[in-house]
Amino acid sequence: MRRIFILLSLLLPAAIALRGADVATKVEAPAPSREAFVMHFDGDWNVAGGLPEKAMLISLQGLANRNAPQLYIIHPRDYQWEITQPLFDFYERKHGVHFTELKTADAALTQFKLSAKGYVVWDKAVGPSLNVAFTIAGLEDAVVVSAELIPLAEQHGLRAIDDLRGRYNGQTDAQIYADAVKRYWARTNKDAVMMMGGHRGAVMMPGMADWGVRQKMFFHDLAANPEIPAELALEQRLLGALNPGATVFGWHPYGKDTEEQHTTLLSTYGLKMEGLHNLPNLSFNCQFTFTPGFKFTNNSHVAVDAKLVAQDKVYLSFVQSDSIGIGVWTKPGRGKLPFAWQVTMNWTKFSPAALEYFHESATPNDYFIGGLSGPGYMYPNHIPADKFPLLMKQANDLMAMLDEHVLEIMDNSAADGNLGNADLTKETVDRYYAAFPKVIGFINGYGPARTRDLRGTQPMISYEYYIDPRRPREEVAGDLEELIALNPKRPYFLLVHVRESNDVNSLIGVVKQLTGPTEVVPLDVFLKLAASKQTYTTRYQDPADPKHFKGF
Repeated sequence: MRRIFILLSLLLPAAIALRGADVATKVEAPAPSREAFVMHFDGDWNVAGGLPEKAMLISLQGLANRNAPQLYIIHPRDYQWEITQPLFDFYERKHGVHFTELKTADAALTQFKLSAKGYVVWDKAVGPSLNVAFTIAGLEDAVVVSAELIPLAEQHGLRAIDDLRGRYNGQTDAQIYADAVKRYWARTNKDAVMMMGGHRGAVMMPGMADWGVRQKMFFHDLAANPEIPAELALEQRLLGALNPGATVFGWHPYGKDTEEQHTTLLSTYGLKMEGLHNLPNLSFNCQFTFTPGFKFTNNSHVAVDAKLVAQDKVYLSFVQSDSIGIGVWTKPGRGKLPFAWQVTMNWTKFSPAALEYFHESATPNDYFIGGLSGPGYMYPNHIPADKFPLLMKQANDLMAMLDEHVLEIMDNSAADGNLGNADLTKETVDRYYAAFPKVIGFINGYGPARTRDLRGTQPMISYEYYIDPRRPREEVAGDLEELIALNPKRPYFLLVHVRESNDVNSLIGVVKQLTGPTEVVPLDVFLKLAASKQTYTTRYQDPADPKHFKGF
């Protein structure tokens, strides 16, 4: 999975939330409870194994956290969102929360049965029925159960509200969700929708479902694939019915479409993506604000108005995007090299405690930048021109709050994963320069891209290299050496994208293998140096380049 942007969740005080103007809920965060409960999940998300109980508990979590932060879930260390334990410790230490552990589903239902009015049964033979059940759960204050969990729910006095078994036998996903739209759409949240895609089939991982249940969102995993026209048409209908500035939470459905297709589609409506589908504890996190007196102070290495002069050498800078929470923040080695970390800026609304944790634990070599492309994950070449200024004003406001001075941009609408055209059109570049007059500069791409510019003291530099965590380190060093040899003009500005799960220690070994003169510098220094001597060619997406990916 990539980019997420995840996406971790906590609303700011009402005044800050209103300033952001695009919070996906209008519910004001209550004062944090100092007593709460915690559960530990294992890694079994199999439909035939641990998923049914987890789905029930996650739906119960969304209901229990409706009015106060009462239930938090800790996931194993190898869960994609690796900071559930560190953030738990942060809540104890900085917010004074005292947690009591609930060890079984029976104990959780005993504690929180009054938060639910009943249960809804999903059909394990029809995967989309789980999403329909989550929609019903939010609207009717129900927990979702599979057939074998009905006795447990009834043991705690919960009544049957709906039973989806058999309702959707033999129907396509488009038919199932069309029926759900007819039954439930009118009552669901129009500031947010839950695209509960991601894992499908024998394994499903609806870690974000608590947030959708709490906020009464409509759940679906419709495909944005033109080869599945009925699903695409229905999703277009839903996106068009959302309120302006709405947020799409979750992730695209694996195997039915691609991240590129879905992000392109959302961007054409001017909507923001916040994910992933397995991002946990949003219903809990959203109810905490920053601790008293906390203020973001970035680890800047150069003043915004400073002028540097590049020498005749190779300058490298490393950037870890894909959201901090699914990166390598907790792994050994962080701080040994200058690193830029892309922050999902809307965490100021949905996860302020997580952002405070990251800033509190940052080393002087950790530098935070805004992204991705704006106030959420979007493809800017496809954002409607009339929606672009307001979206970027929101991004400017968020970056100011976070003390961030570099914006990361990405548009993979004409690419396929890490390959293909990731360039920005000149019109898009013009819009960014107009919208962000005070940033140090911009970076672009995911895999390598070719968009470059320099206007005044603001450079726009694209990634030259992408480090796949599976690629042997000696081959990474060889690739970088080849790039250095192929670009003999000095100074040469070599921007490197570090894919999630690459550990910093391994990159130290790569740097040691490079022949000089080379220097690894912080990203703000890198951009200041790039502004001093333009040895790179100004370039935008060529009109002859492909403009769309697989049908868009």
